[in-house]
Amino acid sequence: MIMEHSETDLVIIGAGPAGLTAAQYAARANLRTLVVEQLAPGGQALNIDVLENYPGNVGVENPDDPEGGRGPKSGFEFSRDLLGQAERFGASFLTDSVLSAAREGNRFSVVPGSGKPIGARAVILASGAKHRLLDIPGEAEFSGRGVSYCATCDGPFFKGKKIFVVGGGDAACEEARYLARLSPHVTIIHRRDRFRAQKALADRVLHNSGVTVRFNTVMREIEGEKKVTRVVLETNGKQTREDADAVFIFAGMVPQSALARSLGAETDEAGYVITDQRMASSVPGLFAAGDVRASPFRQVVVAAGEGALAAHCAAAYIDNLDGGAYPAVFPG
Repeated sequence: MIMEHSETDLVIIGAGPAGLTAAQYAARANLRTLVVEQLAPGGQALNIDVLENYPGNVGVENPDDPEGGRGPKSGFEFSRDLLGQAERFGASFLTDSVLSAAREGNRFSVVPGSGKPIGARAVILASGAKHRLLDIPGEAEFSGRGVSYCATCDGPFFKGKKIFVVGGGDAACEEARYLARLSPHVTIIHRRDRFRAQKALADRVLHNSGVTVRFNTVMREIEGEKKVTRVVLETNGKQTREDADAVFIFAGMVPQSALARSLGAETDEAGYVITDQRMASSVPGLFAAGDVRASPFRQVVVAAGEGALAAHCAAAYIDNLDGGAYPAVFPG
């Protein structure tokens, strides 16, 4: 359902798993709910070929399998189903960017790219985060075909294979250790002469027999045909070409939190929105869920749970504005 709006109860910015789940729960709570998404609904989940680690996603009938085989849904199928659920419960969707937002009194004014302001009583920011890219040849071409940004999502597809990990922070070290449980051929490269990760974590990587560490090394190119087959590395100015089956890139994330900051919401040093356990930010009526929120673990199942909680608490917040039963939960 796609409509034009000028006034609504709740605006959800972003239609990844967090935003789509929030839309379903908000609409079921009888809130007038509008989701604004610049791209296709699904967010980063659309890039997941097989969503095999989502609880309960054990399989769907495969019409192309003559034996009636079953397999987990893809990220696209999963996102399509989330969208359909939200629409059936009455959520509306607008394909547009969000230029700005302001809060006056107990109301928000959200301005989409079309320029027509949308009034809302509460806002859920579910705009996600973008992977910081290496911007090297082959990275974009082989994304989803050997290039990945999530070891727990895609690592099991490369059991026993030759895996390169790029990065030197906590995420890179943690994911390299995880991948070493799947393959004894994991090489982590870092452009500096030491890891940026916490010392205890870095030491565990350095002493892991399944991980080869190369400092002062950068990846210059990723090569292949239908999938990744080689990488070009540069160490101390000398380039080498090596066989590879997968490249996992952990150069950092860039949270899409500019809108929250413009409203005065508190963020951590990396730019992620800080919330309480109810997903409420430091700005009354502004909630955050999913990858834009400060969190120690980012997975589809976590984003969906946070979206549901954000919608429930946004409904409580709105009920409080109307004199409902939640004054102790949302003071002021």
